[in-house]
Amino acid sequence: MTDPYKVLGISPNASDDEVKAAYREMARKYHPDNYANNPLADLASEKMKEINEAYDTITAQRKNASRSQGQTGAYGYTSGSQFADIRRMIQNGRVEDAAELLDGVPEGRRDAEWHFLKGSVLYTRGWLDQAYQHMAQAVNLAPQNPEYRAALNQMLWQRNHGTNQTGPYRTTSAGGCSPCDMCTSLVCADCCCECMGGDLISCC
Repeated sequence: MTDPYKVLGISPNASDDEVKAAYREMARKYHPDNYANNPLADLASEKMKEINEAYDTITAQRKNASRSQGQTGAYGYTSGSQFADIRRMIQNGRVEDAAELLDGVPEGRRDAEWHFLKGSVLYTRGWLDQAYQHMAQAVNLAPQNPEYRAALNQMLWQRNHGTNQTGPYRTTSAGGCSPCDMCTSLVCADCCCECMGGDLISCC
């Protein structure tokens, strides 16, 4: 593989913030969504893959050097959509990066998958009201998708059975959901999804 620092156009002495800034700038520039129906789409896709590999290599090297254990996100997704890169970010716990790329997608390209991923990011942050709205829109745009419907059904269950103060569903004004609530919700959603032929959490 090419020197990852050269891929991102930075020095090996760059700070972590400089590495992240360089990655985000290049990701915005070469993301495949920017090249839809463009002869350069394949080249952009290959470049995006190279950028992701370079960023992952640098962060892994730095984590190993500092003997710090990296965190892994709770989501595991199926592949094959135009937002596969963003799914991968969420899976690896890079929620902020995923959110930034999602926000950069033009409104005209915000399809069911976009709303599902946006809802997933908001759910991870504990912003359940907003997450529910995006999940509902994803199901509205793609009603036959079992993954979207399973996630929405779980959020609907939380709405119907929880309370704002002590139940499993809390609004953002009450501080979001706890890590245990989120894990329980994800497991339930994964069970629903597998029953319908999907797989929300790939490791389960």
